[in-house]
Amino acid sequence: MSRETIFVCAGGTGGHVFPGLAVADALGRLAEVDCRFLGTARGMETRVVPARGYPLELLTVTAMKGGGIRRAAKGALSVVGSMRSVTALFRRYSPKLVVSVGGYSAGPAALAALAARVPLAIVEPNAVPGFTHRVLGPFARRAYLAWDEVAERFPKGRARVLGVPLGRAFARVPYQTRGRRRVLVLGGSLGAQALNERMPLALGRVSRDLGGVEVVHQTGVGREAEVRGLYDRAGVAEARCVPFLDDVAGELAAADLVVARAGAVSVAEIACVGRASLLVPFPYAADDHQLKNATLFQRRGACRLVEQERATVDRIASDVRLVLSDDGLRERMARAAASAGRPDAALEIACDLVELGGLKMRSVVGDDLGGSRGRRTEVH
Repeated sequence: MSRETIFVCAGGTGGHVFPGLAVADALGRLAEVDCRFLGTARGMETRVVPARGYPLELLTVTAMKGGGIRRAAKGALSVVGSMRSVTALFRRYSPKLVVSVGGYSAGPAALAALAARVPLAIVEPNAVPGFTHRVLGPFARRAYLAWDEVAERFPKGRARVLGVPLGRAFARVPYQTRGRRRVLVLGGSLGAQALNERMPLALGRVSRDLGGVEVVHQTGVGREAEVRGLYDRAGVAEARCVPFLDDVAGELAAADLVVARAGAVSVAEIACVGRASLLVPFPYAADDHQLKNATLFQRRGACRLVEQERATVDRIASDVRLVLSDDGLRERMARAAASAGRPDAALEIACDLVELGGLKMRSVVGDDLGGSRGRRTEVH
């Protein structure tokens, strides 16, 4: 049976790439499809997407914001050129759908899809949609969202609040109190300088106050030795520093408290496993979307929120100490986080895409469908 082509636009950071991969994986379990990714040469998609076995088509797109009229003009010309490249790919592969998660490739691909009348679906994991999704989202056939509060930005009847698509490894794990407390520090897909510098000092103080803590700290590539040295000097003996975590779900399940940025994927992972967290949003994120993500999570009672300019060593130590020393508070936060988790988001999105694109279903084993059968889809 011939496979039908789906283009997935997902590039730049892990917040775009990993949800895109999760949707592609879920589509592959349901339908006879060939998912092809669109990205640029400067994003992490060049490393991650081919390693997962998906073909990647590279576009040359430059930013339009932040550099005056000349940069905007150059960016606009690059979008036009990339639209031509995407249109040529459309003629070659005759795609049934274009799925935009975000990144520089999203703009030209979405515009080309609308011009060619290829059904466009967007996956918006953040509390503030990105520029391309704000502008072109109203013309998309579907908008898959993570937050109810975002649905009003899209045409009624096209928005589906299904959560952030994650890999199959993420499932809710009941929280259990243990002896020595474990803190997991996540800096996002590229690491976080502020957390690398401040967490060792803060956790050194907490460790002295509470009789020791275990730490797993994702530092980003090339920073693990430096951060490990900071923990040594702070007196934290049980600190494991790694550039990247291969098993984020397992590390979350083993943690008592997570300290992290507030990217959409990080928040969704914390929610799916159900763990208490302290979120320090990246202050330079586009449209301050990380602060908005963290604010919505905080309103549910799922996290403590500290903006980076206020995240001193003293403040971090105080918040971490409070959560680790109060079993009841930690368990309430874990339950609140779990209530916001949508571990079946990728499969639910894929099911709707199959219907939207009229894709050919393949024979599936019942267990492959996970827990999504019978779940309610919220249409806005």
